[in-house]
Amino acid sequence: MRIQKFWKASNATTKSTLNLLVKALSFEVSAQKIALVQMNPMLGDLAGNAQLIHKAAQDAFKQGAKLVVTPELALTGYPPEDLLLRPAFIEAAKQQLDLLMKELAQYSGLTVVVGHPKSTLAGLQNYASVLQNGKVIAGYAKQELPNHEVFDEVRYFIPGKEACVFECAGIRYGVILCEDAWHAGPAKQAHAAGAQVLLVPNASPYHLKKEALRIDVLREHIVQTKMPLIYVNAVGGQDELVFDGGSFALNSQGDVVMAMPQFETGLGIVDISPNGQLEKGLISPPQSVEAQAYQALVLGVRDYVTKNHFPGVIIGLSGGVDSALVLAVAVDALGADKVRAVMMASRYTADISWIDASELAKNLGVQYDEIPISGPVDALEASLADQFKGLKIDATEENIQARVRGTLLMALSNKTGRLVLTTGNKSEMAVGYCTLYGDMAGGFAVIKDIAKTLVYRLCDYRNSIKPVIPKRILTRAPSAELRPDQTDQDSLPSYEVLDAIVERYMEQNQSITQIIAAGFDPESVEKVTRLIKLNEYKRRQAPPGVRVTTRAFGRDWRYPITSQFRA
Repeated sequence: MRIQKFWKASNATTKSTLNLLVKALSFEVSAQKIALVQMNPMLGDLAGNAQLIHKAAQDAFKQGAKLVVTPELALTGYPPEDLLLRPAFIEAAKQQLDLLMKELAQYSGLTVVVGHPKSTLAGLQNYASVLQNGKVIAGYAKQELPNHEVFDEVRYFIPGKEACVFECAGIRYGVILCEDAWHAGPAKQAHAAGAQVLLVPNASPYHLKKEALRIDVLREHIVQTKMPLIYVNAVGGQDELVFDGGSFALNSQGDVVMAMPQFETGLGIVDISPNGQLEKGLISPPQSVEAQAYQALVLGVRDYVTKNHFPGVIIGLSGGVDSALVLAVAVDALGADKVRAVMMASRYTADISWIDASELAKNLGVQYDEIPISGPVDALEASLADQFKGLKIDATEENIQARVRGTLLMALSNKTGRLVLTTGNKSEMAVGYCTLYGDMAGGFAVIKDIAKTLVYRLCDYRNSIKPVIPKRILTRAPSAELRPDQTDQDSLPSYEVLDAIVERYMEQNQSITQIIAAGFDPESVEKVTRLIKLNEYKRRQAPPGVRVTTRAFGRDWRYPITSQFRA
């Protein structure tokens, strides 16, 4: 009796195992692979971008993918800005799309979603074409055109109105583009048109903590439509903007089932069952805010320098924390052989400053030079002696030192072709603690959107990977060293207070009354906000730099220089 029961149990177990195995094998046969192309386009390099798309499609086809999704405006790069106003650019994009479509026809049965601008009867539109076997089988025009922060698509595009749903291997996919995902209408429209899975190509610029915000917003669509979705984002630096990738897939319950790394190009694969359910795949672990911000700076510097064909960079080292961070970022972005550091000591430069600067340069393995500035400064002051006779020494003499340094760096840049990286941070740029044609002189402002308190955190993060920044640089009081015993806090609130006021006023758009009500000293609030207003003319003349916050000085800070309004 016991033997009989045992055999019955064994047979039942074997049958269950076989059923699971058959089910698994059936899924393997019928499952569809979707390829997410996390690419770094070169804006305006239409042929080069088409090659990137072609190579990704080829790799995806070899891996058995049926569907390939590229980022928004992948063919042109994003944002093309006023290139979109040139008919020759639009025509060249059309011709390149036609060539790409013919090339992709060799991959029989492969469907590729490609972003590009398109002239339609309605006007120029931000478009995504669905290519299959040498034909356009469907297309979608972006409906929600962003006109905020760094975006001004209303200037260039006409919004679409229609849903786009196409079929691939028995599954119906809907397409929406970037900003559409931040509004309820386009996703609902695609669902109503019969879509089972939502595809969301993006060119979404990075800012701190944005990766979590994207997922939260897109989960709202799943709550309303129950459609799983696939989010594909571009990677790379484009002038001030950095695109962080971080493409992902959410199942119909809103769970992350696949996530690609941030700040890296690559091809991601998502498996989808015959009934449109996304299967769990590789999930890249989340990174700290400091890790993200540091990688954004590295990618922004690398792409600005390489895409603009500079042979390398030059940085003025001061022995302070800002130039230390910029040097570390530059080396990580370009390699030590393409980075040159110059220490330009004055009569006010402390011995520990040039000692620490020399040690930092040695740790990072860069070319390091010292050029004293006492001679040129003395010569300029002598030339101006009659003009300044009877006048008190003030910031004018301090600025002469900064401008001599700027002139020397720009001379080295002219002679070598290397780009000067400036070292001013967001806190300084906000209140004008910088010198026009001095420390502001250069071609790219690496940390112009990094508050001073974050500068220290990023230095600590870099040292956690490998200690390269001398500890004393991080512990001594910050100083411009333009007069005896000078520290930044002689004329500014503490950086903890300054940065908090700047963030509230400039990034969060809080009023002076709100900031004071939050517990900040009225005198400090008045001083900081007044300095922000007064120094707009300086910031307009600053070089571009990497944007990492929700509001950076530059593209998305558009205040008039000439204005009498004060809150």
